[in-house]
Amino acid sequence: MSDDHAYQAISAYNEKLIQTPNIDRIAREGAIFTNSCVTNSICAPSRATILTGKHNHINGKIDNRSPFDTTQITFPQLFQRAGYQTAMFGKLHFGNNPKGIDDFMILPGQGHYINPDFITTQGDTTIIGYVTDIITDLALDWLENKRDETKPFLMMYLHKAPHRPWWPSPEKFKEYSKKQYPIPVTLFDDYRNRGTAAKSAEMNILKDLRYGHDSKIRPETIASMDDIEPFVEPYNWGGSDGFSTSYVRFNDEQKSKYDPVIDSINIWFQSNWHKMTDKKKMEWKYQRYMQDYLGSISSVDDNVGRVLDYLKEHKLDDNTIVAYTSDQGFYLGEHGWFDKRFIYDESFKTPLLIKWPNKIKPGIKRTEMVQNLDFAQTFLEAANITQPDDMQGESILPLLIGNEKDWKRNAVYYHYYEYPAVHMVKRHYGIITEKFKLAHFYYDIDEWELYDRSLDPNEMMNVYRDPDYRKIVIELKNKLANLRSYYKDSRELDLYYIDKYLKN
Repeated sequence: MSDDHAYQAISAYNEKLIQTPNIDRIAREGAIFTNSCVTNSICAPSRATILTGKHNHINGKIDNRSPFDTTQITFPQLFQRAGYQTAMFGKLHFGNNPKGIDDFMILPGQGHYINPDFITTQGDTTIIGYVTDIITDLALDWLENKRDETKPFLMMYLHKAPHRPWWPSPEKFKEYSKKQYPIPVTLFDDYRNRGTAAKSAEMNILKDLRYGHDSKIRPETIASMDDIEPFVEPYNWGGSDGFSTSYVRFNDEQKSKYDPVIDSINIWFQSNWHKMTDKKKMEWKYQRYMQDYLGSISSVDDNVGRVLDYLKEHKLDDNTIVAYTSDQGFYLGEHGWFDKRFIYDESFKTPLLIKWPNKIKPGIKRTEMVQNLDFAQTFLEAANITQPDDMQGESILPLLIGNEKDWKRNAVYYHYYEYPAVHMVKRHYGIITEKFKLAHFYYDIDEWELYDRSLDPNEMMNVYRDPDYRKIVIELKNKLANLRSYYKDSRELDLYYIDKYLKN
């Protein structure tokens, strides 16, 4: 799993931005899901849902700040009890002692791209190098030297990349800083046919993407320019500003590899920024964003290839299920945005590719609505491990092995809670089918939005009040009420969590 890996940035889904031949191998040799999605598009809650097979109002992790209910059973615990050897390497995001895991090395919180710290069973440590390569080294070392060949195994291989702030490896930084990408058709969206939530969110590339933290502009460059907007860096994660937070971790050798590219960006910026219109600034920021974001993903793809090659070379390939996903989707300039959180597609949908030789027919494509809520039960069923009755997902195994008639779901439920908070995306819940999406934004507003996913794939027109969709609204509201009841979510819970925010 990666962090914030947009499905648009996998060439099996979209070839316009980047080639990801190794991740594509999983789709080519197995299945790709085009309507895989999350229950809550934010990092720690998504991971809690994956581990427990339960919505966040049940597992407690409604946002990145709320506590996880540690009495919950996680699917690695069930694998461990069934005799599997278990391991986890990379980003978990919450907790420092993952349940059901025999061996782990995990990043504290978000972790760092360069010379990252790790929490381990033996204590904390720092490893010199680039985080994506290091996480892969740890995974391969475990497979080669620590795996008990008499036992089946479960390994969770979890990349930090491409989470913000984006730092590609030195080689990818140099390569990708020279690339240019097509402008999204909705980059300059003015949200005229949407509600308050879209208009008030704070994740616009021009206004909210930071010069240092995101675009690699040095503090001294900003200080030398009289005509630039105020230099505000809210993410002081250990350094004087968003740029320095990462840069102070570099050793001299690493700085010597990054500095030429950073310097070239800063020289161009200092010479040209004051001449640019807001439109050109937006386009420049978008290109810088894509260069670093996609450069980070290129390393993920290279390293996924290393793992796939290892499995094949050591004859583990035929009897190992490999699944690739992200903890949620991400905006790559669509609607002028970066980040995630919304129920809108780029945030809500997540990549899902699964291969299982001799079980999953190679090259199949599934359009059904599946969720990260389903992963735990899918893995448990595949391993013939009994599923707890209180898990809330559904095994997607029928869709993988050709038993489509056993798949009954026709809609999924979504609920986002983290507001007020960074990016200021308002709280909302909703129901999504293959054809429609109905969302209710609540807390400090009371607004409904309906999108026709077949006629309006870019979700530019809220048709909630369109008379032609009146019957659809009534039908979806009834289904939404039923889903909230089925998943044990309620207005009372909404009020409870709002009250907790107000008190804290």
